Amino acid sequence: MFVLKMYLLLPLDLIIRGNKMIKKTLLILTALFATSVMAAEDKIDNYLQGAAEDVKPAFHNVPKQSELPPLNYVNQPPTIPHSVKNYQVTKNVNQCLNCHSVEASRITGATRISPTHFMDRDGNIVGGETSPRRYFCLQCHVSQSDVEPIVPNEFKPMKGYGE
Repeated sequence: MFVLKMYLLLPLDLIIRGNKMIKKTLLILTALFATSVMAAEDKIDNYLQGAAEDVKPAFHNVPKQSELPPLNYVNQPPTIPHSVKNYQVTKNVNQCLNCHSVEASRITGATRISPTHFMDRDGNIVGGETSPRRYFCLQCHVSQSDVEPIVPNEFKPMKGYGE
C-alpha cells in the first residue's frame, strides 16, 4: 500500500520540483484557500457569539394608549394597549417588567402580570421570579394596530366573551 501511494505521488513531486511556476501557483492557491477559510471562521464566530439580528419589526398605526379590548376566549393573552416599539426584551432585560411586575404595578398602575407567569408547565409556583417560559412577553402579547386585516377573519368569540 505504501509503495502504491509513493508511486502515485512521485509524478506530482517531480512536476513540482522541476517547475518554479507551478510551485508559485500552488503556493498562492494554498494561501488564498487558507485566507478564505479564516475569513469564513470569523463570520461563523460572530454569528455564534449571539450578535442580535438587526431586524426591526413593522409597527403600524399603534395607538398611544387605549383601553383593553374584550377577550374572545378563555386564557386569551390580552393585547398591549400601547406601543412597544423600542422595548427591549432579551434573556437579560425585560422592559415590560419595569411597569408590569408585581412590585412596579402597585406604583405605576399598570396591569400586573398574571399569576400563571410564575408557574412551571406542571402548575407549580416557581417563586418570586417570572417563569422562563413566560418571560418573553411579546411571544403571546401583541400591540394593537389600526390596520385592515390581511385575510378575512371569521372568528366568533365564545359565548359570554367578546363584544
